Amino acid sequence: MPELPEVETVRRGLQPFMEGATILAVEQRRADLRFPFPEHFTERLAGRKIDALERRAKYLIMHLDDGLGLISHLGMSGSYRIEGDGEGNAPGAFHHDRSKNGLHDHVVMHLAAKDGTRNRIIYNDPRRFGFMLFAEPGSLNSHPLIRDLGTEPTGNRLDGTLLAQLFKNKAAPLKAALLDQRLIAGLGNIYVCEAMWRAELSPLRSAGSIAGKDGQETVESNRLAAAIRSVIADAIKAGGSSLKDYRQADGELGYFQHSFSVYDREGSACPRHGCNGTISRVVQSGRSTFYCPVCQQ
Repeated sequence: MPELPEVETVRRGLQPFMEGATILAVEQRRADLRFPFPEHFTERLAGRKIDALERRAKYLIMHLDDGLGLISHLGMSGSYRIEGDGEGNAPGAFHHDRSKNGLHDHVVMHLAAKDGTRNRIIYNDPRRFGFMLFAEPGSLNSHPLIRDLGTEPTGNRLDGTLLAQLFKNKAAPLKAALLDQRLIAGLGNIYVCEAMWRAELSPLRSAGSIAGKDGQETVESNRLAAAIRSVIADAIKAGGSSLKDYRQADGELGYFQHSFSVYDREGSACPRHGCNGTISRVVQSGRSTFYCPVCQQ
């Protein structure tokens, strides 16, 4: 499933084509994806101007000029592609043609930019685990998908002090706490494994162990906050990680997977200079955790 860096990369790819454009028409080619489409889906979108395209955790949110919000999730295999006058992003080093099987093109938005350029934004989803739902005007922050989300890991608010306060007295494993979307929104399995390796912290230790007395910051909490921010920034810069179905909006593969230090590297030598450990895999809450038991304590 695409994680935060992948969704942010898709947002940045779509943003120049969508923000400020008018939705001329929408083709809805099936009744549902993971969930049924909202009632009057195409009618409520047609004629509206897109004011902004936002990402919150792993959701894309399209803000329309009448206050309506369209919340989109990519699920396991969802993707957007751009076709039309504005198409032509140069393929990068890891470019692969993305699937254009029309059987899986479920939503097509016909857009007109301010300069008259016409484009089609096409949502393709072979497995149909993605979805699109409306947030009525003024209700986005209270929407069931949004209201309980925690702090974004990309801003300056995520620091050692905040992590210590969030994890104070928590006996759950550190990895489980990092994946709790009510605490930190958008972190997924891949980048949590990578961040804990960078911070030299074991995923098996309790979350509360990185907090000081009364939730004060510690060397460990500061180190972890910096590692989270850096691994997310590096992954976004690399266009995300192309595992299985993920592609960017212009068809390019992300290539952060070429920089994995621990994820999916079970049995490999730890890449940390001076460490003689071997990457291990354990299962936590049904998910694979990759880490070095020597340098991650």
